[in-house]
Amino acid sequence: MKGLLLAWTLVCLPAIATAQALSTAAPGASGSATNKFLAEAERVVDAASRPAAPWDGPRTGPRAQPGKHIAVVAEDLRNGGILGVVDGVLEAAKVIGWSVKIFDAGGMPDLRLKMLENALASRPDGLIIVGGDARALLPGLQPFAERHLPIVGWHVAAKAGPVPGTPVAMNVSTDPLEVARVTALAAIVQSHGNAGVVVFTDTNFQVAQSKANAMAAVVRACSGCKLLEVRDVAISRAGELMPDTTRALLKDYGKRWSYALAINDIYFDYAAPVLTQAGLPNSALSMLSAGDGSESAFLRIRTGTFQTGTVAEPLNLHGWQLVDEMNRLLAGEGVTGYVFPVHLVTAGNVTADGGDRLVYDPDNGYRDIYRHIWQRP
Repeated sequence: MKGLLLAWTLVCLPAIATAQALSTAAPGASGSATNKFLAEAERVVDAASRPAAPWDGPRTGPRAQPGKHIAVVAEDLRNGGILGVVDGVLEAAKVIGWSVKIFDAGGMPDLRLKMLENALASRPDGLIIVGGDARALLPGLQPFAERHLPIVGWHVAAKAGPVPGTPVAMNVSTDPLEVARVTALAAIVQSHGNAGVVVFTDTNFQVAQSKANAMAAVVRACSGCKLLEVRDVAISRAGELMPDTTRALLKDYGKRWSYALAINDIYFDYAAPVLTQAGLPNSALSMLSAGDGSESAFLRIRTGTFQTGTVAEPLNLHGWQLVDEMNRLLAGEGVTGYVFPVHLVTAGNVTADGGDRLVYDPDNGYRDIYRHIWQRP
C-alpha cells in the first residue's frame, strides 16, 4: 500500500475545497514546478484552515429508539481524542435517552478482548468501539454479531464507513489519508518547501500506518524537503518511550530535524518538555499532528510552544454521530456514511469553533440538528 500511496501522491493530491488535483514536484524538478507545487499546497492548507462550514451532514432519520443500553469499549481513556469522543457519546446518549457503560482497555493489548467480553456480559443493545483496530478485535466482535447486536466505531479502520470483513457497520472518522496529507502539506508550506521531517506512527494500528505512509509520501514529493525517518512508537508507551526517542533524534539529526509529524498529538506531550530541556527555542522545531486535537495541543499552539498545527477531529460531534448511526441501526435502517471535512488548527484560527475551550467543536448547530432528527427536545 505504501508504494501505491507514494505513486498516487507523486501524480496528484486532492484539494479540500475544490477537489481539483494538486500537482506535485518530484525531487530535481524545475523551479517553476516547485513554485506551482508550493502554491497549490498553500491553497489546500488555506482551505483546511477556514472556519467550520455550515452543516452538510444528515438532516433526516429515525426518531430516537427508547430505553437502549449501549456498551462503549475505549482503547485508552488517557488519550485525549478517545476521551473527547466518549464525552460526546455520553452527551448525546443523555439527549436520546440511553444508558451507557464504558469499558476502558487502558491501551493494554491483553485487555482489549477482555473488555469486549465484559461489554457483552453487560447485555447491551449495541456496541460502540472508540479507538482500536476492528480487524484485530474481530475475535471479540464476532459474539456481538452472532447475537445480531449492531456495532459502530471511531478510528477503527483506515477509512470511514463500513469496515469490510468485520461486523462494524460504520467507522466514524474524518478521511484519515486526507488528514495526513493536509498535515504534511502544512509543514511544507510553513517551511517554504525546506522541511527536515521525522514522522511518528504506531504500526499496531492500520489507520496509524496508513497516515504515516501518506505523510511520508507527501514529504518525499517535495523537492526541497527531506524525510529523515519514520519512527515507530507505540501510543500506549508514548510516555515511556518519547523522551529518550526525542533525545536520540536530536543527537542523530541536530538542526536537520526541523519538523515533527505524528499520527496523534500524544507524542508531542512527551517530546515538547525534552525540547525545552535541551534549550531549543520554539522556532527551532515545529510539530504538527495528523489527528486528535487534544487540549494540550491547543495550549501548545496558543502559546507557540513548538506545536504549530493539528488536524483536529471534531471529537464531540463524532460522539453524536456515533449515537445517531447506532440509532439508525437499532431502527432497522442503514448508516449515513457521513464524513466530516478536514480542519487544520493553527495559531491563526486556534480560538475559533470551540478553540477558546481548547477543543475543536464546530459552530454549525449539529446538536440541534441531531435533536430534530431524533425528535428529542
